[in-house]
Amino acid sequence: MAEMTGHERLDNILARKPVDRIGLFEHFWGDTLTKWRSQGHIAEDEDLARHFGFDLATCGCFNMVVQLDYEPVVLEETEETVLMRDGNGAVLRRHKLHDATPEHVDFAVRDYAGWREQVEPVLKPSRDRIDPEVYRNARAAAAEQQQFFCWCGANCFELIHPLCGHENMLMGMALEPEWIAEMAMFYVDITIALQEMLFAEAGKPDGIWYYEDMGFKHRPFMSPQMYRDLIQPAHAKSIEFAHAQGLPVITHSCGFIEPLLPGLIEAGIDCLQVIEVKAGMDLLRIKRNFGDQIALCGGMDARNLVANDKDAIAAELNEKIGLAKEGYGYILHSDHSIPTDTEYDTYRFFVDEGLALGAY
Repeated sequence: MAEMTGHERLDNILARKPVDRIGLFEHFWGDTLTKWRSQGHIAEDEDLARHFGFDLATCGCFNMVVQLDYEPVVLEETEETVLMRDGNGAVLRRHKLHDATPEHVDFAVRDYAGWREQVEPVLKPSRDRIDPEVYRNARAAAAEQQQFFCWCGANCFELIHPLCGHENMLMGMALEPEWIAEMAMFYVDITIALQEMLFAEAGKPDGIWYYEDMGFKHRPFMSPQMYRDLIQPAHAKSIEFAHAQGLPVITHSCGFIEPLLPGLIEAGIDCLQVIEVKAGMDLLRIKRNFGDQIALCGGMDARNLVANDKDAIAAELNEKIGLAKEGYGYILHSDHSIPTDTEYDTYRFFVDEGLALGAY
């Protein structure tokens, strides 16, 4: 088969149609590019996507914080962390030296009453929540590179926990389930309304990328039945809207979410990313069980890349690529993201070996 563009390749992979090779995409820590540039591996005017030839590009341009005009307040600061109250009324401790999940300290919204009083009257799908220029520029750049371009943003679960915290949200699933179901649908309705505004003004993307971390190590955050009762209806509505626009949906979730996959597939996802090995996810098992229904992206253990262990990387690629590429529905990606500990030559090896094995 003749070499395809990234756009053509991803278009086919997400539909599980024949392609020339597996897809390629990746996420990186912010300082990784800085390090590799300082070492002379990547030119100053070159980004990682162009350098490695990624098939996919994404752009997030929505601001979903409750109080748009709120200036975050620093409550405490050390050399390593900063404690701040944000526009959701959440007090979070963030690391300054590396990008990590912030520590949940306190939340203004803890229950249904707090939601009704503090959020519902304020959170509206207004035009000032969108940055169309950022989106327009990213869309044009992807078109120039012939990449498949996705609007990206959080779906309902990933929008709820910054507001009230995981603990309050999960307790709400058990004690006030109608509150969680209402919030999930509320956030999806706003997201769809903003997508309609953006796409009408700046053009549709090629696909939708939703971030939706629903698991931790060896367990999802909720039971499959809770997912179906409280979250799946909102997911299905957001995906139905995307499909009505002709846009496939890639859903990212860190953690062990395999028990939720049947429900996610019922909701309509076209591709699952990131298939986190250290959380208990297994690319080959998921491929065998679900690969005839969805495409897959990820599932390659980032710990091997962090350790710069090329033998382990080669062994994993040889073990997994052959089955993963069957049926044309696979995109090469680590199972998380690439930190500064990973050397350039290690990641270059990962890409070159993976794509060589992934040729059809």
